Amino acid sequence: MALLTHLMLGFSTALSWENLLYCFIGCTLGTLIGVLPGLGPVAAIAMLLPATYALPPEAALIMLAGIYYGAQYGGSTTAILLNIPGESASVVTTLDGHQMARQGRAGVALATSAIGSFFAGSVATLVLAAFAIPLTEVAFRFGPAEYFSLMFLGLIGAVVLSSGSLLKALSMIVLGLLLGLVGTDINSGAQRFTLGIAELSDGLSFVALAMGIFGFAQIIRNLEDNDGNGVDVSRISTLWPDKTDFKRMRPAIYRGTLLGSILGILPGGGATLASFSAYALEKKISKFSAEFGHGAIEGVAGPEAANNAAAQTSFIPLLTLGIPSNAVMALMVGAMMIHDIQPGPQVMTNNPALFWGLLASMWIGNLMLVILNLPLVGLWAGLLRIPYRFLYPAILVFCCIGVYSVQNAVFDVLQAVGFGLLGYVLLKLDCEPAPLLMGFVLGPLLEEYFRRALLLSHGDLSTFVTRPLSASLLAAAAGLVLLVALPAIRRTRREAFRE
Repeated sequence: MALLTHLMLGFSTALSWENLLYCFIGCTLGTLIGVLPGLGPVAAIAMLLPATYALPPEAALIMLAGIYYGAQYGGSTTAILLNIPGESASVVTTLDGHQMARQGRAGVALATSAIGSFFAGSVATLVLAAFAIPLTEVAFRFGPAEYFSLMFLGLIGAVVLSSGSLLKALSMIVLGLLLGLVGTDINSGAQRFTLGIAELSDGLSFVALAMGIFGFAQIIRNLEDNDGNGVDVSRISTLWPDKTDFKRMRPAIYRGTLLGSILGILPGGGATLASFSAYALEKKISKFSAEFGHGAIEGVAGPEAANNAAAQTSFIPLLTLGIPSNAVMALMVGAMMIHDIQPGPQVMTNNPALFWGLLASMWIGNLMLVILNLPLVGLWAGLLRIPYRFLYPAILVFCCIGVYSVQNAVFDVLQAVGFGLLGYVLLKLDCEPAPLLMGFVLGPLLEEYFRRALLLSHGDLSTFVTRPLSASLLAAAAGLVLLVALPAIRRTRREAFRE
């Protein structure tokens, strides 16, 4: 009964004309960002963070969430029509989706993607609503030691589940933690690593770092990787799958939804891990495994359902525990802090309209996305013909205006440019920047809870292992480290990410 009351409050908030408008804007921008190859939701949200500064908190978070799950829809469009994933979670969709397009079934592939995404997104939002209240009650039992251990587990998970070299991922986490130290010490008031620059007394700008590392760097990389011209798009015929297609796609959508809902909660995992895992599962258990890579509809339905389910459930640790599970959620933490909202269990009690309004907006947004992605697929395909050399300079200009507008400071724009160059170097070195952002966001919080725990225990480090919940979380972190250190696991991990 309490859940029903909360949901009624959520829908009353989400259905206000202002929040409906920003939900629509977020879903539209998310679809656009997903369609344009190379940008992705992280870069898009980083670019639009300054724009949310003047919005009410509910509208800001509803719009940013719409961009995230909207990009999961839009990313499949280029994956199917062009064999180019719009963002990383759509990489797997290229394998069979583009083959279906080459066989004249592009419309069926796009419809399969939209149907799977809508079902998975709707079910995963129900999962989020069901888990919210009990997890929040558990979170209220957390003290500083438990929060430190939970954040430490999150950082370890981000290293283990990131693609590529473990050493590089660990280096990115450490670099992010070091960048988070810049500024004024919260306890002593002493300035640290500011190099005498007054603008750094409040620390490095989160917006500038996120936009530089993900936005500017990715744009430079995209301009380097293509000739600056538009592209030819596969022809779209019928959109509706037949009875046989529905029979084959339905179980794959169910399995992808279940798998994505579970994997979305894991730190560092998110939509990309879910889509890869769903494809591997479908290929292993399908009666049509020989068709995989040649246009199997399960190869589209399963991964697309999984990545959308994961996108929704990745909000669970953020909204209930205050811990971001991936780079997008780290950006959402930044957006909440811009609006003076402390992420964690107190959001539900102190601002229930925000919490439940965001959940309700996800159902509304998923419905909007079906309407945006099926009837308007020709419009999105047409955008791919715009030459990159015209598109990306305009995006860069708006990025610079956005960074400047947060504090009306040229120094922030210079920071963004510097971080853009750093991000480009990291991309050239095959270093994944997402762990860096996780380290930057969680670093100051990790330090704060570590100090609080020691203050309460009078400097006794054993407090982290004598409290059962804290000890369990640290044991889980140690287990992850030991597990990934095993040669067989390390070899399997390398092969999985290479595939």
